[in-house]
Amino acid sequence: MRQWLQSAVSVFQKELTQEYRTRFALNSALAFVIASLFVVFFTVKIDQVPPTSRAGLVWIIILFAALSSLSRSFVQETDRHTFDVLRLNVPASTTYVGKLLFNFFFTLLVAGISVLGFIFLADLAVAHIGILFLAVGIGSLGMSAMSTLLAAIIAQADHRGAVFPVMTMPLLIPLLLLVTRLTKSALVDGRFDGILNELTALIAFCGVAISLAVILIDFIWED
Repeated sequence: MRQWLQSAVSVFQKELTQEYRTRFALNSALAFVIASLFVVFFTVKIDQVPPTSRAGLVWIIILFAALSSLSRSFVQETDRHTFDVLRLNVPASTTYVGKLLFNFFFTLLVAGISVLGFIFLADLAVAHIGILFLAVGIGSLGMSAMSTLLAAIIAQADHRGAVFPVMTMPLLIPLLLLVTRLTKSALVDGRFDGILNELTALIAFCGVAISLAVILIDFIWED
């Protein structure tokens, strides 16, 4: 078990080192977030937008900003011709967990910056900071878990750049609906008793996505 964890951490460190050297994914995501926020606030009277729509708007920005880079988690191994080397040296489940850790860290960073930027520009008051942290954290985990699995599936497919968003969007719609309600509660309602169903469903979504990945990753890895 200890060796398995060390291998997963090694994969995470490899991903982190590659991103630190190039900063391609982070710069692309931040550029998208900044551009999207300014377009929204220059074209929409945000104070007249209902709270649920505001919450949905910020998560749409997070989704597209993160998806532009999350597909690269396995695709870059194919592009750099390191997929077979990784497959020969690291178990499938270890590789998935290591890349999931990096994608979660990346998505959490993008989501945090997006939410803070949105709140600052819209001059919003947060009714419950704890609920907001839960929304950003669990939403980022669910998005990362599903995206990492789908990235592994399409890594060696033709036209993978077009296939990834087509496969990902329908599967992430339930997550977006749940996390939007949670974020709206954090900004407006501020009560835990009104979010238990959404919170339970979000945790279940993350659990199903990670469990599905653990079951399927060995078959994906060998094909």
